Amino acid sequence: MKNISKKIEVSANIAILLVALLFGVVLISRYFGSEATRPEQSENPVKAGMKFPLLDVDWSKSNRNIVLALSTSCHFCTESVPFYRRLAEQRAEHDEVRLIVVMPPSVVDSKRYIDDKNLVADDVRQIKLSDIYVAGTPTLIVVDQTGAVVESWVGRLPPEKESEVQTRVFGERAKL
Repeated sequence: MKNISKKIEVSANIAILLVALLFGVVLISRYFGSEATRPEQSENPVKAGMKFPLLDVDWSKSNRNIVLALSTSCHFCTESVPFYRRLAEQRAEHDEVRLIVVMPPSVVDSKRYIDDKNLVADDVRQIKLSDIYVAGTPTLIVVDQTGAVVESWVGRLPPEKESEVQTRVFGERAKL
């Protein structure tokens, strides 16, 4: 009987260690491997000059189009919302600029997310982000009236990069 108890105890300890190890691997991979949590480490495949692959968008409706690729699980997206709100407010003053939000969830869920964040967009699209070459969220892409990428940025932007975005979209005299 003592021998069986010892075997059960050893087996239980091994099982506990395996579960703890598995849990640790999952946590580490989510923290260090997720595109939504570590966008500053990902290479941005959206390059200036390339035709942006978002289909059925009439790019000619505006001189500049801001495409925001967001994820509901991305804390950098949530942290960047105040900047995106300022962009949306300034965009409202410029008829030649349009804001398009693209997200993996359904349009209904995506609209709920941006409404909860008080972010106003001209268009909301459901799309698999890899289909438009987005490797990390948030990604902000400026597209011209021909559908060509002007510039793109990945991750939560520091103030100097926010000013760079503002200049690329609204011109030198724009202030956020």
